[in-house]
Amino acid sequence: MRMRVLSVIKNNVPQGLGSFFLNGPAGRLEALLNQGSSGATHAALVCHPHPLFGGTVHNKVVYRAMKAMNEFGFPALRFNFRGAGLSEGQHDHGRGEVDDVRAALDWLDNEFHLPVIFCGFSFGAATGLRATAHDARVVGLISLGTPVAVEGRTYTYHFLHDCTKPRLFVSGSKDMYSPRDVLTQVVGSLPDPKKLVFVEGADHFFEGQLPVMQNEIRDWMTEQFQLQPLADPE
Repeated sequence: MRMRVLSVIKNNVPQGLGSFFLNGPAGRLEALLNQGSSGATHAALVCHPHPLFGGTVHNKVVYRAMKAMNEFGFPALRFNFRGAGLSEGQHDHGRGEVDDVRAALDWLDNEFHLPVIFCGFSFGAATGLRATAHDARVVGLISLGTPVAVEGRTYTYHFLHDCTKPRLFVSGSKDMYSPRDVLTQVVGSLPDPKKLVFVEGADHFFEGQLPVMQNEIRDWMTEQFQLQPLADPE
């Protein structure tokens, strides 16, 4: 049974881009869908960084990640977590947001019935990985700016220790939230298949290095899933 889109919220969106609300556990979630090709092999779900620090679907890293996967013809869904943008509800410090990701995944599955590639940036990675790592509908995981050391807190990602889905981790070499030694140790403790990439000179937001980050996603997709982009990269 297909999940009903509640209402269109914008009419003046670019061709191939749909803006709407989908049902979330704490109310409506504002969403954007970049249309894929008729022969799409996968769908993509992309999650944004921390909403209390300005993270939304319009974040540049999130946009670039979406473009990388949309180039393969994948329909790509972005949504605002509860309390962000026009989404209803209140920020729940990563707890309820896991259910937001599951609601978005349900929508993608009901709409397209395609295997899903998940991609999250920062808070979106830490939250989304928890929701998707053991969901059979998700066949690949991409984590950008993976937070491992934030304000004295250490993230260990123990829930990934029995996850054998292909995983790509991309962080800047100067990312204060993903110190190279800590992230290397965390990823090193996880089972294969996995790939860890540090973009030299890049900070948490890949400032000035966004095309490099986008290329890493594209190259991994090509290598891991034997796919070729349908569009020339921008």
